[in-house]
Amino acid sequence: MKKLKTLKPRFKARIRKNKQILKKEIRNFFIWIKGAELVNLKECNTSEDPVRPELNNEFRTSYGRKIYGVKYKGEIYAVMCFAFTNQIPKSVKELDKLSKDAFLQSALRDQKVGKIAVAYTVWSKKKGGGKLIVKQVFKMIKKSNHLNRLITLSPLTEMATKFHFRNGAKLLHINETTQNFEYK
Repeated sequence: MKKLKTLKPRFKARIRKNKQILKKEIRNFFIWIKGAELVNLKECNTSEDPVRPELNNEFRTSYGRKIYGVKYKGEIYAVMCFAFTNQIPKSVKELDKLSKDAFLQSALRDQKVGKIAVAYTVWSKKKGGGKLIVKQVFKMIKKSNHLNRLITLSPLTEMATKFHFRNGAKLLHINETTQNFEYK
């Protein structure tokens, strides 16, 4: 009984110490998020893309399409590729057609390509990167004077659905091979 009483305070002290260590580790784990910046990329490693690795860099950057990354200390931690359209696409083929159309229409106007930014792939190399890049791109779109919506063209997977719901998106459509979410 006496040994149990001496063990109890040491056990409690050990738990307190472990909590402090764990809190410090968690702070250090996410510290990169505060120093990360959104950058426009000329290309990305398409083989790292878990959603649409079949789309090459030419597709991702032609007709006004963009690749953005979250960069911290010279390293890219998350990537988002999107196209500008005037309508919501239901497939990658339709995305290609609608983004080309919006690009060509912009040549006749003021070079503002499309009203809708359609994210067709997002991936992260580090925990928290996916959520961060969605927030950063959403802020950028809100500041834009010609874009008014951030829509996704996501695969029909449970992982994609959970990701978008967790980050505050609303489901718009479930298509034959994709689903569309909107960030507001």
